[in-house]
Amino acid sequence: MPLTQSLYESAEALNQEFAKEIVALLKQGIDERGRASLMVSGGRTPLPLFKALSEADLDWSRVDVSLVDERWVDESSDASNTRLVKQNLLVGKAAAARFIEMKSPEADAADAVIDCEGRLSAVSQPFDVLILGMGEDGHTASLFPCSEQLADGLKLDSGRVCIATQPTTAPHQRMSLTLPAIVASRNIFLHLTGDKKRQVLEDAVANSTATEKPIVAVINAASVTLKWAP
Repeated sequence: MPLTQSLYESAEALNQEFAKEIVALLKQGIDERGRASLMVSGGRTPLPLFKALSEADLDWSRVDVSLVDERWVDESSDASNTRLVKQNLLVGKAAAARFIEMKSPEADAADAVIDCEGRLSAVSQPFDVLILGMGEDGHTASLFPCSEQLADGLKLDSGRVCIATQPTTAPHQRMSLTLPAIVASRNIFLHLTGDKKRQVLEDAVANSTATEKPIVAVINAASVTLKWAP
């Protein structure tokens, strides 16, 4: 499917306008269905966006927030997306949102897939807003090209919402949404900054298969809007 592009002159402009768009979509979900859902990714790129969202006027008590993927680490770890979201998004006005965690006590993420799917079933679905990032290897969520579990994660007819993955090029076992769970979302955004990431994306779309650059699998299967700034 064609990739819609929204390009901004600065990251600040992107984050302010993107936050307004997300809030409008969540308000629409609340108005139409009583609750709305926001699925977010970790990393440094979304931190200013999280700040803008946390200050937004919205009935956050009717919003479910969860993660696109999570590293299988304790919340005390700097690598925890749960920690990042709690400290940067679920503060201020957005503290009233209901947060559904991916991480659970099992030592092996593979033993927690069913439990994670059960918890995510409480989230308003299809997800109203889902925000992806992308690594320089073309991975998105925790669907890594180097992972043995990639083929299962990309099966559109798998019926699975979550998958445990183990990248060989990055630390930590992960829990990730599957491709079918991602592409079922009502609004899918790819949030990137910097020329290098945009170049990786353009090269992936032009020259790579879905297994070589998993972001291509999402773009091929759903309508995705790129939000990009230098």
